[in-house]
Amino acid sequence: MKVLITGGAGFVGSNLAKRLMESGNEVRILDNLSRKGTDTNLEWLKKRFGDFEFSKSDIRVLDDVEKAVKGVDVVFHLAAQVAVTTSVVDPRLDFDVNLRGTFNLLEAIRKLETPPMILFSSTNKVYGKMDSEPIIERNGRWEYQSLPYGNPETTSLDFYSPYGCSKGAADQYIHDYGRIYSIPTTVFRMSCIYGPRQMGCEDQGWVAFFLIQAVLGKALTIYGDGKQIRDVLYIDDLVDAFLKAYQTREKTIGQVYNIGGGPEQTLSLLETIETIETSFSLNLPYQFANWRPGDQKVYVSDIRKASAEFGWSPKYKPADGLKKLHDWIDDHRSLFESPYV
Repeated sequence: MKVLITGGAGFVGSNLAKRLMESGNEVRILDNLSRKGTDTNLEWLKKRFGDFEFSKSDIRVLDDVEKAVKGVDVVFHLAAQVAVTTSVVDPRLDFDVNLRGTFNLLEAIRKLETPPMILFSSTNKVYGKMDSEPIIERNGRWEYQSLPYGNPETTSLDFYSPYGCSKGAADQYIHDYGRIYSIPTTVFRMSCIYGPRQMGCEDQGWVAFFLIQAVLGKALTIYGDGKQIRDVLYIDDLVDAFLKAYQTREKTIGQVYNIGGGPEQTLSLLETIETIETSFSLNLPYQFANWRPGDQKVYVSDIRKASAEFGWSPKYKPADGLKKLHDWIDDHRSLFESPYV
């Protein structure tokens, strides 16, 4: 098949492109290379696969998007502004990239005689802080009081932050363009993804950032009490989910799925630090600071719908995924030396 990946030089995009090209698919990447590390990921793909179609373009430019969507069978829409903190500082940028960029993509596809399928990477932030869901402290971590399987797709949306608003509105545009204009669409509301080629920083990609700081012998700041938990998902499991959703598109078109590690793969921030220090004989000093806007004490994905409808479930346990990520960071230390971090 012929594939377009918006944001294809990013962390998720480059891993997805690798898997697709290994299977003999024709991949087209659209990326403006604005995020640090994307140029490195692009060079890595070129060395592995030689020539493939790359456009240094921007989803905020409609002409660029209209050219990119022509002749493709499926679009993996990953291009985004990805940090809540950045959205608070610069909400206009966040809006332009996440919502206007997505609208450009939808309009470009709507004009095609045969629209490709769109698989969209949304976020758990569309559910907001989930203040109405009671949480309890147990064994040094926050947990849902009455959601043993995690948060389901039926939970009301409550965008809360500018990032939540832009991604949430894009999420709904994707879903409803599918219903109104018969464009085949699927939405993934993703939890915390981690793995090789992730240039994690303090504002986004926290699992990778913790490991980067530890490998470099640097300290970090924990915002909040460190007891907040997330379900974490290794990148290869996410790529599996994207590909299975496309392969079973007769079932997944028109659907929204929560995609994450689920209740079996949760970590608190403090537990992550302990795991890093114990598993890799590293020291990771930290200090505490105030909670950041829009942060959730708990977020865990209920992934039963994805499992039931297209047969996907995570394979990698956090210990295994963290080992692969650590080894990649250790082998690529030069990418993370000052002034990068």
